[in-house]
Parts: sequence; structure tokens; C-alpha cells
Amino acid sequence: MSLIPPREDNQEEAPEPEDAGEESAPAEKREEGHTLDSLKIYFQEICKVALLTREEEVELSQRIEKGDMAARQHMIEANLRLVVNIGKRYRNRGLPFLDIISEGNLGLIRAVEKFDWRRGFKLSTYASWWIKQSIERAFVNQLRTIRLPVHIDDRLSRLLRTLAKATQQYGERPSDQELAELMDTTVEEVQRLMGLVRDAQSLDVPVADESGTTLGDLVEDQGAISPSHVIEIFKRHELIDQWLTGLSDSERRVIELRFGFDDNGEGKTLQEIGKEFGVTRERIRQIEGQALKKLRHIVRDYGAVLEEFLLD
Repeated sequence: MSLIPPREDNQEEAPEPEDAGEESAPAEKREEGHTLDSLKIYFQEICKVALLTREEEVELSQRIEKGDMAARQHMIEANLRLVVNIGKRYRNRGLPFLDIISEGNLGLIRAVEKFDWRRGFKLSTYASWWIKQSIERAFVNQLRTIRLPVHIDDRLSRLLRTLAKATQQYGERPSDQELAELMDTTVEEVQRLMGLVRDAQSLDVPVADESGTTLGDLVEDQGAISPSHVIEIFKRHELIDQWLTGLSDSERRVIELRFGFDDNGEGKTLQEIGKEFGVTRERIRQIEGQALKKLRHIVRDYGAVLEEFLLD
């Protein structure tokens, strides 16, 4: 079974019609029909493979560890439906569904290769992370091909330089208001530019200076405590509420305020949280660090090795 949904690309291209205005609509309908046919065939094929029981997953995993490629292929094919189910959430966002499935399949393959059956969790729990990451990276790569207007690119570069300098100087990410004051601009402009960064979600975009700093350095290094990208992973996962129950009341509240888990979704500075608690910002930093250490262990217990997602 092919892990790539079938396409019609191998057919000989038809010549361009002289009157594109009259023929373009039927051509688009034919192309859409080919895509739907390909998806239908693919769905029929993957549904022929039975889902695995926990015992079967363990058996296949043990065989995979011994280099059994047939077991690896069986494990992958039995979980292709999981990719489709996850991929449906990303439809109508700018990538063809066939491409979404193909990218998700790459994540599934990686998950099968790295899955450790000894942790006691099903592959689907672990693989969901890799599938989502692979699909989301495809969207990021697509965004990188879109060139911003020069004046927007210049403003964004200035914002990132200011953000890097302020973060290094104060030991934490400045608020949007503080950034606006440093750049002599409005909060709305800062938020608009930061929206471009968040939309891309890229951690290796270089900042326009000579330091070699990347956007990931700015986003991830928040007072050398924890990558905020980790929190973005937490935010997207359906188990976040369950994970946070493993924290003390104060730890949970600090995390909620720090990373915008409350109603307005806007993270607060250490100083702002310290005022709410009636303690110093350094004390809040300590509570945050303790909470994030606990969260790392909690996530690992669910079979998701956090460093793999950050470093892969």
C-alpha cells in the first residue's frame, strides 16, 4: 500500500485551450473530480487494514526493534486512518488535503520509528504529536515562500531586534506596551507585527542583525526558564487541563497567567504576576520553573518526549 494518496500527475498534460475563459471552469471541475476520486480510492485502501489491539502493537513494536521491516509497514498502515482524522482539522487552510495527508503520514512514520512500547501507552497517543507537528511544519514552509513587502519586512526586523535586546537586558520578554514605547510606535502596530510572527510559527527565521540570533532564540529563551514553544504545544493539546491538575494551585495560576491560559489569552510579565501574588518577580520565576519541570515529567508520562519535538 502506498503511503502517498494517489494523484493524477502521471497523466499527459492536455494542451492549453485558446479561450481560457470558457474552458477554465470545466478544467477545474475535472481536476477536483480527480482529487476526490484519488481520496476515495485511498480511503478504501487504508480501511482494509484492521486496527491494532494493544497486544498487537506491542508484538509489532518488538519485531520492529529487531529490524523487521514488514512489522514496521504493518504498524504504519494500521494507523493511516489516524492521519486522516487529524488531517481533517487542517482542511481549508491553504494546503490541498492530499498534501496534508502526505505530510501527516511522514509524521506517523517518524512516530513508529521512535515509539517505545514499554511506556505503556498506545501508539495513537504518541503519534498524534508527530502527525500534528509534521502537518503544521508544512504550513510553516508554505508561509516562508510568501515574501512580505519590503517596508513590512523592515518593521518586523526592527521589532525582532528590539525584542532580542530588551529580553536580554531585562531577563524576560517585554510586554507589547513596553515594545511599543521602545520602538516609538503604537501597541496596535506591535501586535500586528507579532501576529505575522505567530502565524509563521517558525523558530529558525534569522533576526536581521549580525549576532546570529534566530526568532527561536527570542521566542524560546524567556529568562532561561522554558521555551514558550513548549507552551504552544501544551495549548494545542487536548490533555492540557489534565496536565495542569498535576500542579499546585499557585503553580497552575502562574502558568495560566504567564502564558495566557486565562480568558483573554494574553500572557503577563513576571512583575505583573508578582504584584497579583504580592511577591517578587524572582519568586514568580522560581514558581514558574518548578511548574514547568513538573509539566515536562507529566508530558513524558503520556509518552511524548518533549525534547524530541523541540529539537527535531
